[in-house]
Amino acid sequence: MIRHTMEGRGIWRAVVVLLLLAVAGAVTYGWMDYRRFTQTPLTVEAQAASLDIGRGSSLRDVVAQLREQHATSTGPLYWRVLAEQLHVAGRLHAGEYALSPGMTPRDLLLNMATGKVLQRNFTIVDGWSFRDLRQALAKADKLRQDSAGLADAALMAKIGLAGEMPEGRFLPETYAYVKGDSDLDILRRAHAAMVKMLDALWAQRGQDLPLATPYDALILASIVEKETGRADERARIAGVFVRRLQTHMLLQTDPTVIYGMGESYAGNIHKSDLTTDTPYNTYTRPGLPPTPIAMPGKPAIEAALHPATGTELYFVARGDGSHVFSSTLDEHNRNVACYQLKRCP
Repeated sequence: MIRHTMEGRGIWRAVVVLLLLAVAGAVTYGWMDYRRFTQTPLTVEAQAASLDIGRGSSLRDVVAQLREQHATSTGPLYWRVLAEQLHVAGRLHAGEYALSPGMTPRDLLLNMATGKVLQRNFTIVDGWSFRDLRQALAKADKLRQDSAGLADAALMAKIGLAGEMPEGRFLPETYAYVKGDSDLDILRRAHAAMVKMLDALWAQRGQDLPLATPYDALILASIVEKETGRADERARIAGVFVRRLQTHMLLQTDPTVIYGMGESYAGNIHKSDLTTDTPYNTYTRPGLPPTPIAMPGKPAIEAALHPATGTELYFVARGDGSHVFSSTLDEHNRNVACYQLKRCP
């Protein structure tokens, strides 16, 4: 009888030991599986993948969306444990977040806790017209289109600049934005950036310039911008136009004529275009045109405010992006014959 009792106790002890070992094994496996989860990168199927979390979404909603996008196969339990471990549970912000290759669940939760939302970039290119700018804004990814259908004047009024002509007023630069920002937000920032930069450069301008206001400088800079893309020529070309203004010569610059032609410009400029009067035809009207003809970048504005000195009054394109400069009309005519008419001596 005693022997049977001892045998029974031994069996129970063995069962208990086995149960403890099973529990320990399950805990060890669970912990290792959890560690694997925290260290394994999410499955990112595209370079531009993102997670868009709406306001009021719970962590369970976040995990459900990740599972729908096949970024994770893990249920919400491990995500909840990780959020508690990182002390971010209940602190996740709504917004759009990048899902980049190599990103772990830990990385994503920390980004969401700090509101490190996905940023995109929009670049305004030196020399764009306002029309070019509007077309590019309309194609920008995840940018709210609040200006759609608005005429230029109505758009300017929307950003608090009623009555101001838009051409040339927006600084060519790269602007970061997030989902929910609008095209008008970009325009407000680009306008403010141009005002700030133009005022600063105007305060440091060269002496005795035939420019009465910063706006005059912007107009001249836009012409320089359209005449050359070469850094080594900007100040020299600006010098030609400054001397023409000082001596009351016509500017005679083709880019202003082309701008005045508007949509009728088909890629070529003809002699009849040079004699057809418009407010922007600098062959028929003296002085600067009434507005800029493009958005000049900082280098072009600096050139307009610090033109090269000299006697040159003319330049002609070589055909390779560079120009030949001259001080007399006879020399200029020879250059035109050589480089444009291909009648070099």
